[in-house]
Amino acid sequence: MDLQTLTYIVVGATFVLYIGIAFWARAASTGEFYVAGGGVHPVLNGMATGADWMSAASFISMAGLIAFLGYGGSVYLMGWTGGYVLLALLLAPYLRKFGKFTVPEFIGDRYYSNAARLVAIICLIFISFTYVAGQMRGVGIVFSRFLEVDIVTGLLVGMGIVFLYAVLGGMKGVTYTQVAQYVVLIFAYTVPAVFIALQVTGNPIPQIALGGHVAGGDAFFLDKLNQVVMDLGFTEYTKGSKSMIDTFAITMALMVGTAGLPHVIVRFFTVPRVRDARSSAGWALVFIALLYTTAPAVGAMARYNLHATVQPGEVGAETGSLAYDSRPDWFKRWENTGLLKFEDKNGDGRIQYYNDKSKEFAAKAEGFGWKGNELTVDRDIMVLANPEIAKLPNWVIALVAAGGIAAALSTAAGLLLVISAAISHDLLKGIVMPSISEKSELMAGRIAAAVAVAIAGYLGYNPPGFVAQVVAFAFGLAAASLFPAILMGIFSKKINREGAIAGMLVGLIFTMGYILYFKGVFITPLAENKPENWLFGISPEGIGVVGMVLNFIVAFAISAVTSAPPEKVQQLVEDIRVPKGAGAAHAH
Repeated sequence: MDLQTLTYIVVGATFVLYIGIAFWARAASTGEFYVAGGGVHPVLNGMATGADWMSAASFISMAGLIAFLGYGGSVYLMGWTGGYVLLALLLAPYLRKFGKFTVPEFIGDRYYSNAARLVAIICLIFISFTYVAGQMRGVGIVFSRFLEVDIVTGLLVGMGIVFLYAVLGGMKGVTYTQVAQYVVLIFAYTVPAVFIALQVTGNPIPQIALGGHVAGGDAFFLDKLNQVVMDLGFTEYTKGSKSMIDTFAITMALMVGTAGLPHVIVRFFTVPRVRDARSSAGWALVFIALLYTTAPAVGAMARYNLHATVQPGEVGAETGSLAYDSRPDWFKRWENTGLLKFEDKNGDGRIQYYNDKSKEFAAKAEGFGWKGNELTVDRDIMVLANPEIAKLPNWVIALVAAGGIAAALSTAAGLLLVISAAISHDLLKGIVMPSISEKSELMAGRIAAAVAVAIAGYLGYNPPGFVAQVVAFAFGLAAASLFPAILMGIFSKKINREGAIAGMLVGLIFTMGYILYFKGVFITPLAENKPENWLFGISPEGIGVVGMVLNFIVAFAISAVTSAPPEKVQQLVEDIRVPKGAGAAHAH
């Protein structure tokens, strides 16, 4: 069976499964729409959290970034993994004990202010739409390649699928759909990794193969990879290219941003008890670790296989480049998507792939008659293309397509529901129309989700960067705005509404302004995105840390010169922290 037909069958079967689950578990009440009725088993919730957490950024883009950044890509691994631990230990159980549906609801009640709730809603919408743009780009990339349609058609199909199971099923439908999606994506990620690790090193365990020897030789795999990339002027793979302060800033922004992400936090409200929230957090970490410990091997071996194809043999005028007419089938297929591009700069009909910005390699390349790098490889294709480059069976390639779609759609659905809840529950019922009926609120939530799907589709078509970069911006915004407000709300009785509101606004405006200044979204960036132009040498991906510090400073400073929170609120903070039982905070 040819690859396209097999891909249609495998992906189509998963779509039928997802939609079937959504109809079976569709929400009949606002409790089921927002938090799945609060009755999900901790193990199943751990799997759903894993799928919600491991987005297109984790599945498609993280290993692609590791492939090209090498050691520098470890910031994503460290930040996202450490952040989940931070969330599980510091925030999740306390928020679950508080017993509210959403983050804005917690902030509104803790800071005794509808204005605080409104600011939290604004922050949440900015964060979620930035994040969902990365997921929809991932959907478009997978569809455009494996279903051989253009990216607009791919996005429309993806939007339709998300609409069906998110808008109809609500959180209940999404939760059980995400359990199925976790199974699909983890098999899709690990199966080809095992095949490729065995092929490259002779060891079927990717985590061990990364530190092993190249198959049939005495050289360590990473030493061989270092030599391959350095021979072409690229930075040594095992040596980071980022400055220490930027590495720290990005890692920290991703960590604390994780703890402020609303679509992950809401998962801890879907279990029956506070104890179950802790348990499901632990299970989620186990399920997440299966992919995250595999990603470094996937990225490194993808880079190795790419060079082995494009630069066969020793580097030289003829042997160090591939004749364009002899390019393999996988190359042709990815060329059709526009995500892999060849430009014959010296007219020799061969593909030169090297770092033409390297002064050390420039003279050597000029001696070969090379006139600059001729190959542009979108980082987001590496995980998806790797099985094709490695010539794995068609069923493995089709499985990867299904996994990539599952990863993107699972997170997109969770984000869209958070946006829906922010508008219908926090804004409409919490501020504008407190007396709205449950039926009307549920309808408003579905309409809000439908509108959010349309906006997300546009952002997926016109994103401000690679999937993982876009997601990093969302984490930075969460780190600078919601995380400090949540943390101070749980652990400090001194922070009042004026301090919290001012802190969130300063953190959000500063971080968003910095990202737009260097990256732009709907406008041209105002400054070139280079290290010498960055504040303190911190990139837009890591600037959320500075925004977070500003948030804390402003919140404490303003709280110190304004009236203290009411006694009832201070007692509420005490109740959240002291273990008095799962329902202790429900009375407030």
